[in-house]
This record gives sequence, structure tokens and C-alpha cells, in this order.
Amino acid sequence: MSKPRSARKKGHEEEHANHERWLVSYADMLTVLVGLFIVLYAMSQVDQAKFEQLAASLSVSFGGSGSSILSDGSSIIDANTAITPTSVEPPDEFLAAALRNDNSGSDEDSGQAGDAEEEAIDPKDMAAAQAEYENLQSLADRIDAALRKRGLEGSVEYRINERGLIVGLVSDELFFQADTARLTKTTERVVDTTARILRELDNELSIEGHANSLQSVNYKSNWELSSDRATQVLRRYVEKGKISGTRIAAVGFGDTRPLADNDTKRGLKINRRVDIVILSSQPERVRDLIPMIAKNDTNGDRNAD
Repeated sequence: MSKPRSARKKGHEEEHANHERWLVSYADMLTVLVGLFIVLYAMSQVDQAKFEQLAASLSVSFGGSGSSILSDGSSIIDANTAITPTSVEPPDEFLAAALRNDNSGSDEDSGQAGDAEEEAIDPKDMAAAQAEYENLQSLADRIDAALRKRGLEGSVEYRINERGLIVGLVSDELFFQADTARLTKTTERVVDTTARILRELDNELSIEGHANSLQSVNYKSNWELSSDRATQVLRRYVEKGKISGTRIAAVGFGDTRPLADNDTKRGLKINRRVDIVILSSQPERVRDLIPMIAKNDTNGDRNAD
């Protein structure tokens, strides 16, 4: 028996791959890049002379002067033709009115800013300040009359400001000897006389001591000296004058608030003083108006400090 023929295996031919295909794309890209560089190079190379001639030619065409490489060309605008400027139409009435209103609003704002202080004054506050000023004047008149009865007229000075009424114990060496806080007999009489009036009030009191610029010998500084003077007056008001200690305080200002020049003998005496301040109980907005009223007062004796 013959052996069966084995089937011949048909071989499968391997497909040939085209590995050089990328070269085509690469070559195309290089061509594009080279063309781009050529264009860029050509654009960067400008003949300056021809460019200036072109600019001059255009200038002549639009009515200017100068040589041109385009001498045979015709201008789009005749050189002999005058150019008429375009007129601007005025705004209509509605727009003009709107503009006027806007400008007037700005003027009003600036005017209001300039008069803000005057407009800010409340008539009620002004009336209250006027009434408070008159009350302080009346209080000063009462104190002055009481001192006059005891032969102490002219021994104190009165000043009205936004704080209230200031009764100044200022009269040379009448109230305090040099470099001491001991009350003189005149000081005691003035304090006792004013105490009868001040204890009837509800206002708070501030006793403020002052000194001149001379260096103290009995005290370490003028602060201690002025504070001691204010304290001695306070004690007299509380212990002898029966004024409640809850509404009175003492403070010393040293030589920081002089009334006169410390370079003169009289100034040194005047600055050695104590101020009795009857503080106004009105709100701050009312008190701030008192100096304005005091400045306009023509009666003379009570002036804003």
C-alpha cells in the first residue's frame, strides 16, 4: 500500500512593510519651514529708500508735497480740491438738557461740600448752645455779685468756652505765694464765697492747678506743685464748702498752660494760678457751638477762651 501523500504546506508570504513612509511627511514639513523662513527673511528686508519714496508719493497724492516714484499715477483725491471739514451737529434739546442737569448736579455737590459745616448745624443745637451760654453768663454774674459784696471784686477772671465757665484765681500773689500750695486768706474767702453758689448746681467741677516755668524747690517738679494747689482748693470746697466729692476733681497741669509770658515778672505771677471750671452738661455737639456764640457776643466781659 502506498503512503498517502502529505499535503504540501502552503507557505504564507510575509507582508513587506514600508518603513520609509515617514520620510515623505518629514520632507513636506521641511519644505514648509524653509518656505516660511524665506518669507520671513523677505519681509525683514525692506528697501528704506523705496519705502520713503512710496511714503512721499502717498503724501503728494493726499495733498502734500514731495517726490514720488509713482509720478505717473493719479491720486484718488485731486490736489486742487479743498477738503471741507465735517461739522459736528449740536446735541438735541433733550441731550443738552441732560448735560445741563448733570453739570448743575456737580456744581451743587461742590457747593454742598463747601457749606457742609453750616448746613450741619441743627437749629435746635444752636438754640440749646445759646441758652447754655446765657446760663453760664448768668452764673458768672451771680459769682461776681457775691464776690463784690465781700469786697473781692476784680479778684477773679471769667472765661466761657466749649467746656463751660472758667473762674480763674489769677491776681498776682493774692492766692498763692511762690513755690507753695498753701491757701492765702484771700483764696479761702473766694473759695468759700463761690462754694455757696456752686453747691446749688448739678454741674461737675474741675479744679485745675497751674505753675509758672520756674523750677520748684519745695517740690520735685511743677507737676506736683500745680497738683497740690488744685488739691488744696478742692479740699476747701469739700470740707468747708460742703460740695459733694462725687462731682469734683482736681488735676495739675504744671507749667504747660500759661496765660502770660513766663519771661516777664508779671507773667510768672499770673501763671501761678488755679482755675475753677464749671463743666457744661450739654452734649458735645451743643458745647462746640458755644465759642461761636461767645465770639459774637458784644457785651464784652465774657469771651471765648
